Amino acid sequence: MVRSRLLWLVPAGLVVMGSLGVNHGVTEARSAAAGVLAALAGGAMLLAWFRGRTALVLGGAAVGGYFALGLANGPIFLALPLGVLVAAQRQRPRLLAPAAVAAVGFTAAGLVARAVAHGRPWPETVWECITTSALCAGAAVGGWWLADRRGMRVERAERAVSEEQLRMAQDLHDGVGHGLAVIAMQAGVALHVLERDPAAARAALEAIRDSSRESLDALRAELSRLSGGPAPRRAAPGLVDLDALLDRVRAGGLVVERRGDADGTTDLGERAGQAAYAVVQEALTNVLRHARATRATVTLERSGERLLVTVADDGAGAVHAPPRSSGRQGGGMGLAGMHSRVEALGGSLVAGPDPRGPGFRVRASIPVEP
Repeated sequence: MVRSRLLWLVPAGLVVMGSLGVNHGVTEARSAAAGVLAALAGGAMLLAWFRGRTALVLGGAAVGGYFALGLANGPIFLALPLGVLVAAQRQRPRLLAPAAVAAVGFTAAGLVARAVAHGRPWPETVWECITTSALCAGAAVGGWWLADRRGMRVERAERAVSEEQLRMAQDLHDGVGHGLAVIAMQAGVALHVLERDPAAARAALEAIRDSSRESLDALRAELSRLSGGPAPRRAAPGLVDLDALLDRVRAGGLVVERRGDADGTTDLGERAGQAAYAVVQEALTNVLRHARATRATVTLERSGERLLVTVADDGAGAVHAPPRSSGRQGGGMGLAGMHSRVEALGGSLVAGPDPRGPGFRVRASIPVEP
């Protein structure tokens, strides 16, 4: 930004030197006046970066005074449009327009005064007024357009940062949160059977070890990426990983049944499969955490160009979880993450009490990629 402002010293200098050059041969007093007024006009161009309205009024008065003295045409014509271009990038139309109109008015008054006092042709004067007004109007529009473009770039950059932060939070929630929920349930199973069934306790502890290793890997990868480290992003799991997910949940003591046509879910497309996996993972994580359920059913159904994913349990989730059809209506990051993933693909998701009986049901409709 500082460098771009310094570059404006070049046109400001050209205005001053060019104005002195075109008035070569006039009296010393008029040459001095030309230099002073051109310097004021050039300085107003630089001042426009900081005091836009003041700079325009000052520049317009300097240019108008220049012409009122009968001085020759030259690069000073560019001083006001360039000042408007700079000021328009700093202030919006409602604030800048009165000062810009006043500046153009001063310039036009100077041109008219030159025509009256120094015999300049009126048709030429009229076209000079029109041209100056048109240049200033075009410069204002150009400045506001540049400001809008700059604002859009900043907004896109901020949105990209926010989306990346949200993605990382959702990845941590999906990976680490699910792992911790499974670990908690498996630890409970291990404590429950520790005395009477050491083999089952050992299996639960081994599952805890595997789940914690996966959760730590996910956490380490996200933290490394957050700190700028060279951690490659892991491939998101899809439906080919669903059976392994169900086995981890079953190891914690929850009975999980899978239904549906497995052959109909093999050609869904990568993004649809990843979204379906994420829905099942988060739904089962919520069952482990909140539902106090003993059984859950995962159903995958292919219906034309859509995949219907349903996760239902027999727990107490219906008592305290009202139905939701949009992630913006509330819920934690889990529900919001499920909604955002599904809706990003053009699908829909409904979570609420199971209408077929006790428990809670999550039902997602995910478009299948062609």
